[in-house]
Amino acid sequence: MGIRRLFRILWRCLLLVILAIVIAGGWFVFRFFADNGYQRDTESLQGADLGVQEKENGSVINIALFGVDADNDGTQRADCIMVLSLDRADGQVKVTSLMRDSKVEIDGHGTGKLNHAYSYGGPALAIRTINQNFGLNIEHYAQVDFSQMANLIGALGGVVIDVKEKELRELNKFIGEYCRAANAPECRVEQAGVQRLNGIQAMSYGRIRKGGTGDDWGRVERQAVVLQAMFQRVQGMSLPELTELAPKMLKYVTSDLSLLEITGLAAGILRHGIPAIDHGRIPTDGTWEYGGKHQQYIVFDLEKASARLNDYIYNNMPLNGT
Repeated sequence: MGIRRLFRILWRCLLLVILAIVIAGGWFVFRFFADNGYQRDTESLQGADLGVQEKENGSVINIALFGVDADNDGTQRADCIMVLSLDRADGQVKVTSLMRDSKVEIDGHGTGKLNHAYSYGGPALAIRTINQNFGLNIEHYAQVDFSQMANLIGALGGVVIDVKEKELRELNKFIGEYCRAANAPECRVEQAGVQRLNGIQAMSYGRIRKGGTGDDWGRVERQAVVLQAMFQRVQGMSLPELTELAPKMLKYVTSDLSLLEITGLAAGILRHGIPAIDHGRIPTDGTWEYGGKHQQYIVFDLEKASARLNDYIYNNMPLNGT
């Protein structure tokens, strides 16, 4: 596996940026965004039919999060897809990972993998596909390019992770290759246990999926572990530290949200205090199988998955179980 693949699964920097925005909040958010040249995307969703499904609960806003990589020909794809749900009524923050190989219907393109929608039509078609297949009402998005992931984690000062013995070999497998490509010093993880991982090490931890570590499903769980560690790191930062961190992150983020919209979301969440994060995944354990001629799809009952996802977001029902 080449260096380019190392970036694909590193969706977590996108969520870090969004959560850092939420934590900072208020006029502080407005000021550092304005001061550091935040670039809002005013075109991608303009006039697009996003397939928005009506919802009675107006206190929850759902935002699509995309981790974007590019092929050699410049075609962009979203290899990591999440839904960030913010409930302004009680301050809850939920994050749902949608498996990129999920078999869905893509308007105008027939059956395909969920992540193909972004390649076909950018964020607008990707959002439409999520809304139509999962019964959601997403109208906004944010995305990040994977290529700066190590720098972003490094800007945080690393993250504290409990590395299991069975993960150590896989964790170190591509660290040397990445270090050479980035002209960085070798930084193997020497032993298992609780420790602070730097940007390169955390990137490698986030991509583990072989060697008896749980395949793609275990990888999603490790991504959630890194997400929590990053969130805790941001929570522990002082206002001056956040002020210094923000401009390092913002130049890598694209979103259609305006400064006032971001400020309003932050205010609605933070009036309940610093939020905890609840993380889920669709499809859930025991509800899926591989399908297709080459077993390329993750196949599951979309109607049931949609109902479960909506119950999770709006009714606080757990995602686990069958």
